[in-house]
Amino acid sequence: MAQIFSAGADTSLKLFLVGAAVAIVAGFVLLGGFVGSGYRTNVGFRPAQPVPFSHKHHVGGLGLDCRYCHAAVEVSAAAGFPPTHTCMTCHSQLYTDAAMLAPVRQSMANNRPLHWSRIATLPEYVYFDHSIHIAKGVGCSTCHGQIQEMPLAYTAKALTMGFCIGCHRDPAPYLRANEAEVFDMNWRPASDQHAAGERRMAERGIAGRNITDCYTCHR
Repeated sequence: MAQIFSAGADTSLKLFLVGAAVAIVAGFVLLGGFVGSGYRTNVGFRPAQPVPFSHKHHVGGLGLDCRYCHAAVEVSAAAGFPPTHTCMTCHSQLYTDAAMLAPVRQSMANNRPLHWSRIATLPEYVYFDHSIHIAKGVGCSTCHGQIQEMPLAYTAKALTMGFCIGCHRDPAPYLRANEAEVFDMNWRPASDQHAAGERRMAERGIAGRNITDCYTCHR
């Protein structure tokens, strides 16, 4: 009787199966790496700006409050970008001839706003309101990281659905005591943070509400 399979067919099949298994595992590893990579999450994203504004100098060094530039953060969904006259409050007197500030001077002279690039971006189908988070006691650094240490601002946290849901399921660890703590970029949670956070949830009308409903963020 003629032999259907060659003598090495069994070995070839085993090698094929092993190779296929390795390829599948490698595919899952690569997929997992991509999902958590900065390429997908934008962590480390540092877009070009019209002026190389340093949060490290202005916030970390000079101690400027976030609201000085982001004036709408307590009353609006968007934190807002600083208008040129805010910059010129100081720079009409300081570093008036600095080359890096030429776009600011031109903006003021031509009455045309600077076009700042957004750093922390969310998909268009996600609704996020800065004002409600500030009002409930969530601090700026919770989402933006230690921006007072950044010479040029970049995306510090992976603002994924999992990141948001994690906070919405258990807000207590993130709720700060008062306005001063909300805008304190060096804030650190106390040893009794979770218990204190639960009390703040009750006081601020968060306890008992289902803030993980889809409609909360997808409207």
